[in-house]
Formats: sequence, C-alpha cells, structure tokens
Amino acid sequence: MRPHREPRPVLDLLILGNLIVDDVVYADGSTRMRQAGGAVLYAALAARLFGARVGVVSRVGDDYPRDVLDELTARGVALTLRPMNGPGLRIWLLDEGARRQVVHRLSGPSHEQATPTLDDIPEAWRAARAVHLAPAPLQRQRALLDGLAGRGALLSLDPFALLRDDALPSWRALLGRVDALFVSRDELLLSKTGALALQREAVDRRATLVLKRGAEGGQLWHGGAAHRWRARANQVVETTGAGDAFAAGFLTALVDREPITRCVARGVVAASFALEDVGPQGLLAATPAQADARLRAWYPNA
Repeated sequence: MRPHREPRPVLDLLILGNLIVDDVVYADGSTRMRQAGGAVLYAALAARLFGARVGVVSRVGDDYPRDVLDELTARGVALTLRPMNGPGLRIWLLDEGARRQVVHRLSGPSHEQATPTLDDIPEAWRAARAVHLAPAPLQRQRALLDGLAGRGALLSLDPFALLRDDALPSWRALLGRVDALFVSRDELLLSKTGALALQREAVDRRATLVLKRGAEGGQLWHGGAAHRWRARANQVVETTGAGDAFAAGFLTALVDREPITRCVARGVVAASFALEDVGPQGLLAATPAQADARLRAWYPNA
C-alpha cells in the first residue's frame, strides 16, 4: 500500500491588496505619471523569482495598465481580479527625500472600496501555505485575518495605517495573530519607548518583526534575536516597491522553514531588482536565474 500523502496546497503564497496607478512626484520637481504600481504587483514579481506558486487577489480599475497584468500572467502569477467598472485606486506618491508621502486622489474609489474582502478569495486559495496582507485599511486587514486565521497558513501583514504610540495597543494585539509584521520607515512613528514595546511583544509572541529601511537595508527581530542587513544593488535608482519585494522574497523562504539568514538573503536579492530601475521595471526585467546568481554570489553560505 502506498503511504498516504496530503495534497499540496494550490498556492505557496497568496497576496491580498491593491493594484494602484501611481503618479510620482520627485523632490526635484520631476514626475512620472500613470505608473503601474501597488504592493501586490511588486510582491508577486519578487516571489516568482524564487519559484513560489503565487496567487494575487485584488480589485482593478479599467485605467490600470493591461500590459503589466499580462506580464504577471506570463510569469505564472495566478490572478483573481474583481473589476471596478471604472477607474481604480490612484495616488500621488510624493518623494520628499527622507520620506515619501501618499496622497489619494479625490476622484475614483476609496482605499477601502479598492481592497479585496474574504468573499473575493477563491475557496481553494484559502488553503495557501502563506498569506500576505499588503498595505490596506486596518479594518479590512482585520476582517481578512478573522476569516483566514486557524487554517494553518503562515500569516504576514504589512500595515498602511501609521504606527503611533496611541495606536500601539491595536498593533500589539495584531502581533498575536500574525507570524510576521513588516513595517517601513514611512509608517513607523513610534517613540523609542513604543518601538521597544513593540519589539518585546514580537519576541514574546514569537512573531517576526521586520523594519524596512529602503536603500539603507533594515532590521528584524526573530526568535529573541535581532538581525541587521544592508541593502544591495548594482545601482539605486528608486526605492518604490523595494520593501514589498523584500517581504515577498523573505516569505518564500520563511514558509519553507529556511534559516532566518536565508530568508533575509532572498529578501535582499528581491529588493535589489526593485532598487535598480523605476517602478516595477527592474523586477519585470529580472529572471529566476539572475536571482539565483545573486544569491550564490552575495550569500554563498546562506
């Protein structure tokens, strides 16, 4: 008799979030308009570099560049996109040098309207090995966690709401429900005392807390230990999407229970392609062979 084997989940990584049209304004006054963006775009492209079976659930407007959606499909990303029957989410992305500011356009849907709900997720996809909640309104992220918890998946979350001291109790409660929390420098507005409290909470609950610092690298707390890394790239053109790419690369290793150094290595390699060109162009041009070559060259012992 053959041994019984559980069927493999249909997806390694399910990514939930927004597909956004970005209008970028740089500190020098130059602009880049109608850029295909959204955290799920960068995360999906990054995860596919490491062979993960990726599914994306989002809501999409008729103004989102269709050629980019075709590129995702061509790379093997499974898409479940709910049409919005009109323009989708569109933002001003203001680069102020040290920080970036996101301003939603007044026309078009709200952020909440553009964010998927549990009902948008195909039933078979809810058995994914890992689920990543990309930046979205906190109430939507909470509702998604309510519906996905208890299914055995690794759960990760990247917040959109700012992490301030007065909101710390809410975030500490969320840490008890996720395996990894990814926070960018633009979102973290905690005092030193608040930041230390969040770190202690992550350690106590055995969650991984990741602080992304764009072109500067980052730091994480995992299993009671802190780890730092520096970003790597052949050149730094733009930081948009680098944090999302890092998170996805990191998760492809974490779900396989790889050592934390391997998780970081994949994250850094994924982010490197995002850093090297504008918008998603660096990730669109990257290949799994190139990602593997960078892993071997940059992290021979990871």
